[in-house]
Amino acid sequence: MDDSLGKIKVFQDHFQVSTPIADSPQSNSPSSSQPRSDNTLRSSSHSRTRRKFKSAALMLNLFSLRGLPWVTSPDGQEKVELTATELESLRSELADLEEREAHLKAQLENVDEILRSARLSGYLYIRTRWKPLPGEPPPIDDTEVDDWLPRFVVLHGSCIFFYLQSTDLSPQDSTLLSDVVEVDSLPSFTREDGETRHCFYVLTSHGLRIECSNISKIQVNSWLLALQTDCKLGSYAKTPNGSTVT
Repeated sequence: MDDSLGKIKVFQDHFQVSTPIADSPQSNSPSSSQPRSDNTLRSSSHSRTRRKFKSAALMLNLFSLRGLPWVTSPDGQEKVELTATELESLRSELADLEEREAHLKAQLENVDEILRSARLSGYLYIRTRWKPLPGEPPPIDDTEVDDWLPRFVVLHGSCIFFYLQSTDLSPQDSTLLSDVVEVDSLPSFTREDGETRHCFYVLTSHGLRIECSNISKIQVNSWLLALQTDCKLGSYAKTPNGSTVT
């Protein structure tokens, strides 16, 4: 039969369906269900062991010792060898960390106890002045002196406690409520940066005048009312709006 039709030539079976090649990578790749060989398992176990040692090395590197020497034992295990001096240094650093952890835990417990048991607590700016004794000249006008210091003030029990920070375990100073003879508001003032502070003072029977300020008028009023009530100043104590506390 003539395969030419006019000027068109026909080639028999030119296009054929391709068949999979026996040596293709897909046919040779093992399925996920096939078990791994012993060599593969040993290699995986060795890799995990090496990663564990490297993690331990990273933990050791958190300390001051750097460039820890790695050695390989006859059985192929990797380990770090330390001298007696290096080991003692690590023990000392661990002891310091444990001591710091215990100190931080005590601070947190102290803050928690203050917040749960104190009648009132918070940061206030504090400065102190002494009332002149009879016969002494009046003090120099130092109202423009910016000597306000932040203190964490706690009203608890029969005392006012003054801490440098809320996390301090012991107060820097304290004042007995029984020594307080006067509590009243002071005029507010504006700082150079435009911040307005509201003020009040606490006067003791020893002539110590503790002036307190805060940018929050609500907080200042809360301190005034709490102190005037706890100090039992009676009708002599006045609230910021002029009414007396009974």
